[in-house]
Amino acid sequence: MAEASNAFTASIAEVYDRHLGPTLFEPYATDLARRIAHCPPGPVLETACGTGILTRQLRLSLLPSIRVVATDASQAMLDYARAHLHTQAAIHWERADAAALPFPSGSFSVVACQFGMMFVQDKQAAFREAWRVLANGGVLAFNTWDSLAHNPCCRIAHETVNGFFPENPPDFFQVAFGFHDRHELLRSLLACGFDDVRLDAVELEVRSPSAGLLAVGQIKGAPVSIAIRRRGVAVDQVVDALAEALAHLGGDRPFRSTMQALVVTARKTDS
Repeated sequence: MAEASNAFTASIAEVYDRHLGPTLFEPYATDLARRIAHCPPGPVLETACGTGILTRQLRLSLLPSIRVVATDASQAMLDYARAHLHTQAAIHWERADAAALPFPSGSFSVVACQFGMMFVQDKQAAFREAWRVLANGGVLAFNTWDSLAHNPCCRIAHETVNGFFPENPPDFFQVAFGFHDRHELLRSLLACGFDDVRLDAVELEVRSPSAGLLAVGQIKGAPVSIAIRRRGVAVDQVVDALAEALAHLGGDRPFRSTMQALVVTARKTDS
């Protein structure tokens, strides 16, 4: 777990945004922002904002008068997002842990999170904090990757990395794709006081200009690259092996495949 939670450095954030953003994350950010636009109007808090992919879509889909507060536990990711969205008006940036939010109770109409809950070590605390800072009738909206069985290009990345380290494999992909148990999600949200919980499996297309660029993003745009270096293997060697494996799955230029995430919404209703 600790390796998967390593802070995203500035260089990792740039590769992540360039090579994974348009391919894996923007399609789901568009979907999540669309759902949030239909939630009760009011201030929106985003946790684990990363490079600002969902933040951008929120700002485009919400009324300009709606305040958007974007937070992340990683200062490197927060600085990157702020710098690249400086032309977007009405975004307040603040470093914050999703499991210990520095905001008054009942402050927001929506709490949103794009592919961040998987990396929060105390997920129950994050759900409790979301419930606390939401106003009555407010909505928690987040997405999380479905299993590797439903995400073939990421399954291949996981298998390729593990092939280099059969004795001591990095845990990044296990953590990133390990928070999808529908019953556990429902149980956890209900235990925190949420109701009207909805879990939708959303399958979308993966579209990358090439298998090689996707491989660069999956390895150099994630903390798994840190684990690879620590084990004494050249990162480029792993990227090349993954590019070859991905090309067999979805073609070389362009690369096409499928991906699947769970999109979760839950409402706070005070008893």
